Amino acid sequence: MKKILVGLVLVAASAWAQGSRPLVIAHRGASGYLPEHTLPAKALAYGLGADFLEQDLVLTKDDVPVVLHDIYLDTVTDVAKRFPAKKRADGRFYALDLTLAELKQLRVTERFNAKTGKAVFAKRFPADKSEFHISTLEEELQLIQGLNQSMGRNVGIYPEIKQPKWHREQGHDISKIVLPILARYGYATKKDACFLQCFELGEVKRIRTELGWQGRIVMLIEAKAKGEDGTDHNAICTEAGLKELAKVADGIGPNLARIVTWTATGESKVSDLVKQAHAAGLVAHPYTIRIDELPKNCPSVEALHAALFRDAKIDGVFTDFTDVTLAWLKQQPVAR
Repeated sequence: MKKILVGLVLVAASAWAQGSRPLVIAHRGASGYLPEHTLPAKALAYGLGADFLEQDLVLTKDDVPVVLHDIYLDTVTDVAKRFPAKKRADGRFYALDLTLAELKQLRVTERFNAKTGKAVFAKRFPADKSEFHISTLEEELQLIQGLNQSMGRNVGIYPEIKQPKWHREQGHDISKIVLPILARYGYATKKDACFLQCFELGEVKRIRTELGWQGRIVMLIEAKAKGEDGTDHNAICTEAGLKELAKVADGIGPNLARIVTWTATGESKVSDLVKQAHAAGLVAHPYTIRIDELPKNCPSVEALHAALFRDAKIDGVFTDFTDVTLAWLKQQPVAR
């Protein structure tokens, strides 16, 4: 096992430094094995050989960026038990309604259904084991940079600005708060190991123009036609839309269904999206490979990897299982 792990780490290090193969991006850390976005999940993903580690970012009541996938707290923490009075009229608990000190009191678990209490992925880390907590963006950056120094690697970061339009409607400008922190830690140009991502086209344009971000930006693309903020994702996925996007962005992060689907007999059908993105000068980093939640009719995780890397020729991928994706790439080499 030790020999395998070391081999994966060396492959990952050389891939980012030399661009020798597609990038492996740890989706919320090693979320297939540990509760998502916890520091232990990030450390494990780092050890498994990820090229980049993802940070979904939301704000606290006192404007501290914390690493959480949602603006809600009730599907990954015990907030309903610890702070029942914080529930809004819609029945949800929001990170924005708690201070950092209050968030630090919460216990983080594997994702569950807030109504039933059942785990979304039944075979993943059990909810009643160990102790996990919410981390700030700065705490995570310090961990990653510390590991880069001690391990002699250059694992990058992949932060996402979550629901910036909603944050501004609540009186908080998340992008204005996050960008200076990234710059302070050395992530500010396209030479730095950082991709900044967002689902909202208006915010992607604002980050590049009004806020003057000089680093790389990836436009995330949903499977559905339009986002909650009004972004027309179908329009982006056209030749004209991609050319226009390339004026402000460096890549796209589409849902897997935008790239490959399977027939009832298990045959893959690959779209032209990646080819069109490449023609526009954009990289393509789709999301998300999960061995315990394959796309409809996809026969195996091996078939999924082959369709994405060999047939669609993606430049990188988000995965819940860093080791599985790296092992496939090691056994079935694919050059970028």
